[in-house]
Amino acid sequence: MNAAARVRREKVRIQAATMFEESRSTAQIASELRVSEKSVRDWRKKWTAGGTAALASAGPGGSDCKLAADQQKQLAVMLDDGPVVHGWDDARWTLARVVELIERRFGVCYTLRGVSYLLHRLGYSQQVPTRRAIERDPEAIASWHRRRWPSVRG
Repeated sequence: MNAAARVRREKVRIQAATMFEESRSTAQIASELRVSEKSVRDWRKKWTAGGTAALASAGPGGSDCKLAADQQKQLAVMLDDGPVVHGWDDARWTLARVVELIERRFGVCYTLRGVSYLLHRLGYSQQVPTRRAIERDPEAIASWHRRRWPSVRG
């Protein structure tokens, strides 16, 4: 969830606090704010224990990254160098290879899913390689398209 969404949700909770002060029912608050009654009950419990301040946003969720900022930069450089430089025999990064690279270089253990989140956070995306024959001849393909394709197409 981004910062703007967190702020919107916090505003809704603050509105609920105002309604709690007016002794409105859970069902009425849920209907008016378009949230579940369970959320309203949870908010009311927090509000009763700590007031409106207890409904403030706790900040972004999730755990902190296991790699420091400089380690993340080093990892990005290593990934850009390619897997062959780091001992693999083909030019494909897999999550398992990135896990192994991080563990070897930084001594930090990640799960495959954790590495997937980390790579996304660093700006990398999953790419599926296009399968092309090594013997591919672009000139022969272009010639076929010029000469043969019109008769095939009809």
